[in-house]
Amino acid sequence: MSYFTMAIIGVIVLLVLLIMGMNIGICMMAVGFFGVWCVKGNITPALSLFKGIPYTQATNYSFTVIPLFVLMGNLCYYSGMSADLYACARKLLGGIRGGLACATVAACACFSAICGSTAATAATMGVVALPEMRKAGYDDGLACGSIAAGGTLGILIPPSTGFIIYGIVAGESIGGLFAAGIVPGIILAICYIVSIMIVVRIRPNSAPGKLKFTFKEKLISLKGAAAMIVLFLIAIGGIFLGWFTANEAAAVGATAALIYLIARRRFTWKIFFDCLRDTVKTSGMIFLILIGAYVFGNFLTITKLPITLANLVNGLNVNRYVVLAVIIVIYAVMGCLMDSLAMVMLTVPIFLPIMTDALGFGSIWYGVLMIMVMEMGLITPPVGMNVYIVAGVAKDVPLQKIFSGVAPMVVGMLVAVIIVCAFPIVCEFLPGLLGYAV
Repeated sequence: MSYFTMAIIGVIVLLVLLIMGMNIGICMMAVGFFGVWCVKGNITPALSLFKGIPYTQATNYSFTVIPLFVLMGNLCYYSGMSADLYACARKLLGGIRGGLACATVAACACFSAICGSTAATAATMGVVALPEMRKAGYDDGLACGSIAAGGTLGILIPPSTGFIIYGIVAGESIGGLFAAGIVPGIILAICYIVSIMIVVRIRPNSAPGKLKFTFKEKLISLKGAAAMIVLFLIAIGGIFLGWFTANEAAAVGATAALIYLIARRRFTWKIFFDCLRDTVKTSGMIFLILIGAYVFGNFLTITKLPITLANLVNGLNVNRYVVLAVIIVIYAVMGCLMDSLAMVMLTVPIFLPIMTDALGFGSIWYGVLMIMVMEMGLITPPVGMNVYIVAGVAKDVPLQKIFSGVAPMVVGMLVAVIIVCAFPIVCEFLPGLLGYAV
């Protein structure tokens, strides 16, 4: 049996195990272990993977950025910053029909700038925004759909755990990826808001009338976003200006978030230990995926699957955008079946050589596009993780209604993806301006 055939069998087995519901990290470890055993015909090389990879990856200095940014997001959540952001967005956007739903998306975009997690963004804004929209008489589908869709911005607008992992795996600058995600994140948020406005225009009963706020009230509400802006400028701005590395920025951001929690007089030892516990749980999940992905990556490297596929694509007499469209479809389908971070670890070693070497696309642009397409899987069945998170908050709303409410947002996301595909400059302009290689 050829190496290529063994690699394809390994990928198929991995997908079957994932569909069966097995943990993604364990799946990749198991397939990688048995794959290397079969390829080498000896168990010793397979066992040696577990001798070095777990320790090497768990002690990798580059990965300290993950728990620190996760901790920063948890501290911001417990400080009440999400409620302040929503109150600000509510007053600024309440003057348009469907304004509360639009404000939810805007608040999600702002909270994403200090969080980096889709699940945390959706869960936090679900608790804050859903009661307000239901109290105002919003349709449950529109209310829940706007929260689920807005939560996807958590993995696109920096600091994004998706970009961090992609940067480490692809050997790309995390600062450059953070810069590349800002404009597409804003475009996606605008597409969501436009989708809400169209839905409200078509179905006026889905949202009540406009809210009225004076200019003074709107001006005063801006102080609710001040802490988020300062924190973003300190942490992410520090990376762009060259003051900090990504790891240092994460540490500074977490410290600033802790200071803000204390300044708001919300610090208690219970809250502090809850933040640490949540951070350890989330980071442990991510590190398990990372270790599994590196074990599986060794199997792919031995079988030379990425190089073989890249050479195969090079030999095809088709336009490169046809191949890009096929890869986008693959990502969209996979996004419906598995976790987005797992997809980064699984697909980057396979598709990155194809996108950069065979097709000539930039790796930063590909990273942004990949994350955007993966976001689609967060709000589409059968997995739709964000939909299930919102359903956990709105326990009396059927899943079917939430999925129908989020459908217009999927259309908005498709528009944003087309814009990024047609105009790569929206991803590459800011990184280029800041001196990153694109």
